[in-house]
Amino acid sequence: MAAATGVGAGDLVATLIAGSRFGYALLWAALLGCIVKIALSEGAARYHLSTETTIFEGWRSLGAWTSWYFGIYILIWGFIYGATAMSATALPLAALFPILPLPAWAVVAGVTSFLFVALNRYETFERVMKVLVAIMFVVMAGLAILVAPRFGDVVGGLVPSLPEGSIFFTLGLIGGVGGTITTAAYGYWVNTKGWHGPTWIPMMRLDNYVAYTMTGIFVVSMLIVGAELLHSAQIALAAGDRGLLNLTDVLEARFGRPIALAFLLGFAATAMSSLFGVWHGVSLLFSDFVEHVRGRSERSSRPDREWPFRAYLVWLTFPPMTLLFFEEPFLLVIVYGVVGAFFMPFLAVTLLLLLNSKRVPSADRNGWLSNTVLSAAALLFLILCAQQIWSFLRG
Repeated sequence: MAAATGVGAGDLVATLIAGSRFGYALLWAALLGCIVKIALSEGAARYHLSTETTIFEGWRSLGAWTSWYFGIYILIWGFIYGATAMSATALPLAALFPILPLPAWAVVAGVTSFLFVALNRYETFERVMKVLVAIMFVVMAGLAILVAPRFGDVVGGLVPSLPEGSIFFTLGLIGGVGGTITTAAYGYWVNTKGWHGPTWIPMMRLDNYVAYTMTGIFVVSMLIVGAELLHSAQIALAAGDRGLLNLTDVLEARFGRPIALAFLLGFAATAMSSLFGVWHGVSLLFSDFVEHVRGRSERSSRPDREWPFRAYLVWLTFPPMTLLFFEEPFLLVIVYGVVGAFFMPFLAVTLLLLLNSKRVPSADRNGWLSNTVLSAAALLFLILCAQQIWSFLRG
């Protein structure tokens, strides 16, 4: 759930552009991004299982500042992300079924996600997500095989290198693959599935590794498509989610209309899985936040039926629709990038503090490998955050 939710249209664009501009040179960065997210997701879920509490309870134990930080952040992020995610999901739907304009498809996508998450139990949600993951994985991996990659070039891309002009793009690729705030939602899904207590940690780790292995294959597939179809032919892919639709024309010209339609179907599954996952996972996070602010000591066995969960679903869906009808919402995209950059340093730093403390049983605390990866991730995300703020102020 976490891996599928985290890989959305933005990650597709970033990876395709990396392949179109630099060939296979940044393949290592895309895979490193998956490793970073493995450490973050595993750390968040390990805290849930080892302490039998939640990551938000851990944050509160670090001081009241965490509640203020998270509360302000999740409200601003939800409003901006809601519009961005609905718009991204509308792109392939409008291309597949051009009977409605783009803003109308965005509204349809948002309302569909709202109703689906609000009316179904976790088990149904998980089954539908599995179908979407299967579609996006088969389509994108199939495209990578279809374009016949050169094995030697792929292996060469595993050697770290920084082509000219790629430094911040490389950092963004490492930081962007596999999710932002949804990384923290993994522990809540682990609990919702019925996994509780330290005995479930080995299963959680296996689950996490398998999920991000799938993500790695997916990301490598997209980079191969970008390198083989676009870089080799010196075709520039437009920045932004709309750039994915440009690839449809290239695929149709080379392989025919059915392959181009399959790509749009995979694109739609990728965007929709991210939409469903955020609506469900981040609403669980918000529900836990509200219950702790209210001072409730007992956790609900069905937080997805509590009013804070439903309230955040409404917040994600309907207020952001006011932003959908701007013709060129470039400022929205820029602001989303800046806002999104503020969560990952917070998560990495707080996980380091929590998982090395007495809050966690000694057997489940961080080892040297976890500390190394999380420390490197914290430094990376702080650099990315500073770069996003600088770009925003300069632009």
